[in-house]
Amino acid sequence: MTQGKYVELSVAQRPDVWRRWKAGDSLHTIGRAVDRPHTSIHCLLAHHGGIVPAVRRRSVLALTVVEREDISRGLASGSSIRDIAKGLERAASTVSREVARHGGRPEYRAHEADQRARKVVTSKLILDWSPEQISGWLKIQYPDDESMRVSHETIYRSLFIQARGVLKKELIGHLRSKRRIRRSQHSRIFKDSRGQILDAISIRERPAEIEDRAVPGHWEGDLIGGTKNSHIATLVERHSRFTALVKVRSKDTAVVVAALSRQIRRLPTSLRRSLTWDRGLEMAKHKTFTVATNVKVYFCDPHSPWQRGTNENTNRLLRQYLPKRTDLSGYTQSQLDKIALRLNQRPRKTLGFDTPASKLRASVAPTS
Repeated sequence: MTQGKYVELSVAQRPDVWRRWKAGDSLHTIGRAVDRPHTSIHCLLAHHGGIVPAVRRRSVLALTVVEREDISRGLASGSSIRDIAKGLERAASTVSREVARHGGRPEYRAHEADQRARKVVTSKLILDWSPEQISGWLKIQYPDDESMRVSHETIYRSLFIQARGVLKKELIGHLRSKRRIRRSQHSRIFKDSRGQILDAISIRERPAEIEDRAVPGHWEGDLIGGTKNSHIATLVERHSRFTALVKVRSKDTAVVVAALSRQIRRLPTSLRRSLTWDRGLEMAKHKTFTVATNVKVYFCDPHSPWQRGTNENTNRLLRQYLPKRTDLSGYTQSQLDKIALRLNQRPRKTLGFDTPASKLRASVAPTS
């Protein structure tokens, strides 16, 4: 898009622009409504990262920068914790915990204390954790520390509004979406069925233990595609959301079934129970797979990829590492294993912000 020139809007126009943007109107539609070129509207929105600008507010329970400066000065002058708390009109226990968290009286520095949460957030973003994962993890990791509570929207605002230059580019680069403007997306990806599979067992015949995710060892699988007719097989365990990536030379059913069979046979017996696939002809030789692994294959209804939603969601996460329009044939199995490891060590909201790796370990430990 051509870079627009920043154009001032009236007091009445600005909220109208943001209201229309949040409602999903296009840049052209918004521009026509306020009599401005769409490039200028883009310039305005991009300046704020696509997020309505608002006055930043801090929780009343969290200490402010000014309060932390007062604590630092009080400690330097030899004041007691109780006297410092009285001057701040805070509980002595609040000030005591604040000082203890940040090195005690000799080490306490106001600026460092205020920056602590930001440093933790940055370190997790670099590991490709999403803002929501970071926010949930902080609540679990620091249950009694209000200064370490950061909502996922606050993290997004920091990235899209406050971060600048190289830092902003680097951190946003770790988000699954590389957009520089934040806007909610509501879309669903559907695949066409690709033919008939002989003797396919319907997903409707799956036993209850697969449906309720209570027992580990039931997998969902699919192929994700790249350029030059390249593919990678993905496997996701329903109980733990643990992911395995399998290199395949082509989508020919003999090739895919052989690669998947090798992967499944590496698993402990307790993790080899079932596999659910869509109607892709790459699993036409499913009987060969079952004979080799003793794992029964169930197939989704035509045009119903949502029936293996765990795998669909995981495939979308994987696009952060395996972008569309990429030649996937260049990835080695070792590289795919590293990508899977990174994904399996990220906390998931659906797991209470536990990680798939630890969830799977916990589920197989009693039987190992």
